[in-house]
Amino acid sequence: MNLATIIDGHPAERPALICSGRTTTYGELRDQVTRFRGGIASLGVGDGDRVALLLGNNPHFVVAYLATVGLGAIAVPLNPTSPAPEIEAELTTIDPTVVIVERQSAGTFGAVDRAQLESLRSVVSTDHPDGDILEFDDLLAADPIEAIDVADDHVAVLMFTSGTAGAPRAAMLSHGNLAANIRQSLTADGHVNGDDVIYGVLPLFHIFGLNVVLGLGLDVGATILLVQRFDPATAAQSILDRGVTVVPGAPALWGAFAHFDELDPATFAGVRLALSGASRLPLTVGRQMLERFGLEIREGYGLTEASPIVTTSTGAPSRPGSVGRALSGVELRLVNVNGDALVGDVGEVWVRGDNVFLGYYDDPDATAAVLSDDGWLMTGDMATTDDDGYLYLVDRSKDLIIVSGFNVFPAEVEEMLATHPEVVEAAVVGVAHPHTGEAVKAYVVVTPGADTDEETLIEYSLDHLARYKCPSKVIFVDELPRNASGKVLRRGLDDELRSGLAPA
Repeated sequence: MNLATIIDGHPAERPALICSGRTTTYGELRDQVTRFRGGIASLGVGDGDRVALLLGNNPHFVVAYLATVGLGAIAVPLNPTSPAPEIEAELTTIDPTVVIVERQSAGTFGAVDRAQLESLRSVVSTDHPDGDILEFDDLLAADPIEAIDVADDHVAVLMFTSGTAGAPRAAMLSHGNLAANIRQSLTADGHVNGDDVIYGVLPLFHIFGLNVVLGLGLDVGATILLVQRFDPATAAQSILDRGVTVVPGAPALWGAFAHFDELDPATFAGVRLALSGASRLPLTVGRQMLERFGLEIREGYGLTEASPIVTTSTGAPSRPGSVGRALSGVELRLVNVNGDALVGDVGEVWVRGDNVFLGYYDDPDATAAVLSDDGWLMTGDMATTDDDGYLYLVDRSKDLIIVSGFNVFPAEVEEMLATHPEVVEAAVVGVAHPHTGEAVKAYVVVTPGADTDEETLIEYSLDHLARYKCPSKVIFVDELPRNASGKVLRRGLDDELRSGLAPA
C-alpha cells in the first residue's frame, strides 16, 4: 500500500484542487506528483528520509506531500508562519534531508542555523530562489516515479502536536494509520463524496486539514478549494461562487460567521455538510448558525494521535453539545479512578484502533505515557457518555481547576459566560489563591460598544453556576490567543496576553 495512491483512479478531467482562481485536475495532479517525486529522488530523498514542508494551503503543498510519502520518505508539515526559533527547534528534532519553503516562510527559514541540520542536502523554494536554493518548478521537469509499496506501519508523516503530551512532540503517523481513518470516516452516513466541493481553509500542516480535508477529499475524488487566509466576507463569497457543499472548520470559523451581521442569509444554501472540530463548539454559536442560516453544524472529536477522527455526529440525529459516536472500527472507553466510567460519569477518553499513532518520534518515554501495552491511547480529554453512546466532552484533564477541593472544568464556565448577550467568547484558567488553592480567572471578548463590566459578569455567573465555579477575576481583551487550527490557548494565557494581546 501507499497513501499517495489516494489520487489514483479518479477521472483525469475531474477538478481536484482550486486555488487562487486556477483549477488543477486529477490528471494534472497525478502528473505533477509523479514528476516531483522524481525530482526529490534525484536530490537523494529515499525511504525514511524526512522532507520538511514549510508551505501554506496551495497546490505546492499537495504535490510535495504526495510525492514524499510516495517514495517511502516522511513528510513533516510545519507552520510556515512560525517564528524562526520554533521552526529551528522542530527542524533540529527531525533532521530533514530536504526543506521546501515558500515566500512567507523563506525569510524565517533564512534565520535558522542550517549547521545544526546534519542531514540537510537541499532547500527547495516555490518563489524564484537565489544562491544554492533550488526552484520547485525545475523539479517538476524530472522523469516521473510511481509510488512504491510500503508496509502499513511505515511512517508517512511526522506531525508536531502538544495535544496529549504537553510540550510539542512529533507524532508518528503511518500509511496504515492515515488510510484507516479515511476508511473509518467513510462508514458515517452522509460522508464526503466525489460530487462535493470542500472549503479548505483549515491549515494543511494541522491533522484536521491534512487528513480530513485533503486526505479524505482526494480519496473520494472531491474538489478542494484551497484557501490561505480566512475572513467571513471573502469566505462567504467563495462558498457561493464555487458551489461549496462541505465546510469543515474550527469553532472560531463558525463564531466569525455567527457574529458577522452582514452575511447573506443564502450564504450556506448549497452547503450540505458543516463540520466543526479541534475544540468544543459553543452551544450559542451552534444555535445562531441554525437560527440565522438553517445550517446544522455537525461536531466531531479527534486528535493528532488518532489520525485524527474518533467520533462524529455526521449522519446521526442531532444532540446539542455532543460530538457524536465513535466511528466504526474505533474503540472508545472512558476511564476514571474506579475503572470504566458509568454512563453520565466523567472519565478520561481512551481510544483504540488502526488509526492510533505509532508513538512520538525519538521519545519512548512520552510514548509510554500515552500508549498502553494493549494499544489504548490515553488522550487526556475528559468526557461523559449517554445511554446511546454519544460522547460529551468536558475538558482537558490538564486544564482542570481545583477550587477548595472541587473540580472546575473551564469549558463549563466559558460556555456559561458566552450566554451573556454582550459576551462574544471567553477563556478560563486557574490561578493560585491563598485560601482555596486555585481560583477561576476569565478572559472575555465582548461585543463592540458593550458596557458590561467585571462586577456584572461575576454576578451573572453567580446566577448560573455554583459559587466555587464562578470567576473571581474578569479581564476584558480584544481577542484570545489561538493556535493555527483556531483552538484557544489556555496554557500560558497570561504570557500570551502580555506579549501582544492588549486588554480591551
